Amino acid sequence: MLDAPQPRPTACLALADGTVFYGRGFGATGVTVAELCFNTAMTGYQEIMTDPSYAGQVVTFTFPHIGNTGTNPEDDETADPVAAGMVVKWDPTAPSNWRSTQTLQHWLAQRGRIAMGGVDTRRLTRAIRQQGAPHVALAHDPDGNFDVAALVEMARGFAGLEGVDLAKDVTCAQSYRWNEMRWAWPDGYPVQENAPHKVVAIDYGAKRNILRCLASAGCDVTVLPATATAEEVLAHNPDGVFLSNGPGDPAATGTYAVPVIQELLKADLPLFGICLGHQMLALALGAKTVKMSHGHHGANHPVKDYTTGKVEITSMNHGFAVDGQSLPEGVEETHVSLFDGSNCGIAIKNRPVFSVQHHPEASPGPQDSFYLFERFAASMAAKAPVS
Repeated sequence: MLDAPQPRPTACLALADGTVFYGRGFGATGVTVAELCFNTAMTGYQEIMTDPSYAGQVVTFTFPHIGNTGTNPEDDETADPVAAGMVVKWDPTAPSNWRSTQTLQHWLAQRGRIAMGGVDTRRLTRAIRQQGAPHVALAHDPDGNFDVAALVEMARGFAGLEGVDLAKDVTCAQSYRWNEMRWAWPDGYPVQENAPHKVVAIDYGAKRNILRCLASAGCDVTVLPATATAEEVLAHNPDGVFLSNGPGDPAATGTYAVPVIQELLKADLPLFGICLGHQMLALALGAKTVKMSHGHHGANHPVKDYTTGKVEITSMNHGFAVDGQSLPEGVEETHVSLFDGSNCGIAIKNRPVFSVQHHPEASPGPQDSFYLFERFAASMAAKAPVS
C-alpha cells in the first residue's frame, strides 16, 4: 500500500547561507526579510510579538506549544505586533484559555504578520547559536509556490541591525499621560490616582506593562517621544526620568539620545533605564556597546544583583550589550548575566542613577525584578524636599 502523499509546504524560511526550511504557513501571506533570533520563553508569545524591542526580527520559539492560549487585547504590549514574523514547532491548536478572544492565526493575519509551523526549531536554534543570528526571508504562500533562489538573495540583501536606529520607527508620535497600573484580579487594570512621583518616560519603544509598573510604584507618568530634547523633558519638572526599552543599534540611536541624557544627568535627577535605555545611559557615561552573536531572548535568564547578592530570574530581549570592561571610573557594574557573564546593570556611585539590561516588568520569576521600580521610587522620595 502506498503512503498518502504529503501536503505541499505552504511556508519557506530561507537563510542567507543558503539553508532552507519548509513548513506550514499561517497568519498573513507574503514575504518578510529580517534578522532571525530564538526565544526560550514558555509563555508570553503575544507579549513577545508586540514588544517593540523585536523590530526587524523574526522570532523562533523553542517552546513547541505556541498559540495554545489564544490572544486577547489585554496582553498586547503595543497596539500592533512589531516583530516581523514567527517560526514554531507545532501548528497552533484551538485556544484553551478563558481570557482568549481570538486565535493566534487570525490575530497574526489581521495584523499582517507571517508565521510558519512544522519546523525543527531545535535544529534552527542550534544553527543560530553556532553561527550567530542569521538574516532570513520568511515566505507564506497557500499554493506553495516559492522562488527559493530569490528568497536566499533577499536574505543576503538584508542590511542587518548594526548601525540602524529603529527607535524612531516605534516611538510614540506625541506625548501622552499614563496612569494604568498592573493587572489585578478580578477587575483588570486599576488606575493610579494619587501618584506622589512625577516621572517623564522617554519612549524608545516602551512596553505598556513597563508603564504600568511605574504607575504601580507610585509614578505619575508622562511619555515623550525618543527624539524629545532635554528642555522638553525638564519642562515637565519631573522628579525622575525613565529611559525605556527599544530596538536597533544603541550607537545609532545614541547620536541624538546620548546628548539629551548627558544634559539630564547635569540636572541631578533620579534616572532609571532598562534595555535600550540601559545602553543609552552607558553610552552617555562614556562606555561602549557591542553586537552579540545571537543575543539574549527568553524568560529564564539568571542575573546576579551585586548590590544585594541575590540571583533573579529575568526576561531578556537584546542583541546588543554594554561592554562591562569599558565602564568609566565612578560607574559600577551592578548586575551580570550568569549565562555568559555579560553586563546587565550599571549605576553611578553615590547618585540615584542606574539601569539594567533585562525587562523587570515581565515578571518571569514571577516578580523577582519589581524591586527596581520600587528602588527608583525610593530614590525620588529621598530627593523630595521635606514639607
